[in-house]
Amino acid sequence: MDKITIKDLEVNTQIGVTETERAHQQRLLITVEMERDLAAAGRTDMESATTPYDVVADLIRQVASQRPRKLIEVVADEIADAILSRRLAVAVTVEVKKFSIPDSHYVSVNIRRTQ
Repeated sequence: MDKITIKDLEVNTQIGVTETERAHQQRLLITVEMERDLAAAGRTDMESATTPYDVVADLIRQVASQRPRKLIEVVADEIADAILSRRLAVAVTVEVKKFSIPDSHYVSVNIRRTQ
C-alpha cells in the first residue's frame, strides 16, 4: 500500500499525568503515515486523487491542542480516529514523541489503526 508521511510535526499542548505537568504546554512531535492507493494521483497529477496533507497537518494540530490530557496514547488514538473518520486514509500509523524523561531523547508511543 502507498503511504503519505508527515514527519515530526511540532505541536504544543497541555499533557502529563500530574496537574503540575499539565499546568503549562509541552512540545510534542507527531509523525503520521497514511496508507492509501496513490496510483490515480501518480497518473493524473490531480489533487483530488490524494490526501491533502496540509489539511491533515491542521487536523493534527487541532486534535492535539483541543484539551488537556494525561497520556500521549490518547493523543495518538484521537489523531488516528480523526484521520480515519474523515476517510483521509485506509490505515494510519501515528507516533507521538514527548520530551519528559531526563537523560533521554524522548519517549514515544506508536499506534496503527485501520478503517
